Amino acid sequence: MQGRYAAFTFVDRITSFEPGTAARGSFHIPADVGTFPLSLVAEATGQLAAWAAMAKQDFRVRPVAGVAHETLYLGVARPGDLLETEVRIDSCDDEAVSYQGLARIGGAIVLELRDCVGPMLPAGDFDEPEAMRGFLAVLLGSGAPADRFRGVPGLPLAPLAAEPGFAAARLDVPVDAPYFADHFPRRPVLPGTLLLDCMMHVAAGVVAASRPGRTPVARKVSDVKLRAFTEPGATLELRATLETTEGDTMIARLEARAEGQKRPIGGARATFEVAR
Repeated sequence: MQGRYAAFTFVDRITSFEPGTAARGSFHIPADVGTFPLSLVAEATGQLAAWAAMAKQDFRVRPVAGVAHETLYLGVARPGDLLETEVRIDSCDDEAVSYQGLARIGGAIVLELRDCVGPMLPAGDFDEPEAMRGFLAVLLGSGAPADRFRGVPGLPLAPLAAEPGFAAARLDVPVDAPYFADHFPRRPVLPGTLLLDCMMHVAAGVVAASRPGRTPVARKVSDVKLRAFTEPGATLELRATLETTEGDTMIARLEARAEGQKRPIGGARATFEVAR
């Protein structure tokens, strides 16, 4: 199971399953992967929702990243932790899936997804439907082999501009990476959660520069919109602009633009607390 259902699949087992309605699952974070950012916790929760949605629509279609009203960062995930996810599907058809989600570690909520919408696209354009049905059967049965995930290689960010309240960086998407085997076999694209994680890094730098000596801690990402796919080898410009500051809370606007394009391919707002 090297690469496929290993490099970027964050569900080991599904413990409760009502297609198109609700699901619960688990994923053991391998102890030796170094880090496991909350962006991957969000990915794990979204993947559980995707299995419930695809099963409901008999794998004719599959959801892709679209809109997330709000993601709350309520804790941390560490290598060695057991991540337990659950989702509630509000609506699901061949056009889109709408859902809510939670992720827990040791019974404590570490992340909450609110009002997420994933547009549905033909499943066969991205993956082999029969292979997906087969892997779902594994997840619903004995479960996939634990600790098959080997980590995500870091994405290099090259600074382009920095001034008070603003920063920009270039992201060169690799031509090849292990996660493309999972995301997706028939149409490899950069996972939206990894793109968002990179934008958050740029924003954290803006916040840190505005409060020297303080440590920015991400608390919420809101108004996430992903408008286009990013293919292997693409070059993006990521921007973060500080919008509001109230006490120890700071909000930054995030944007991602493809090289030579004026219209953003993605964006969000990130809320940080500045620890004393």
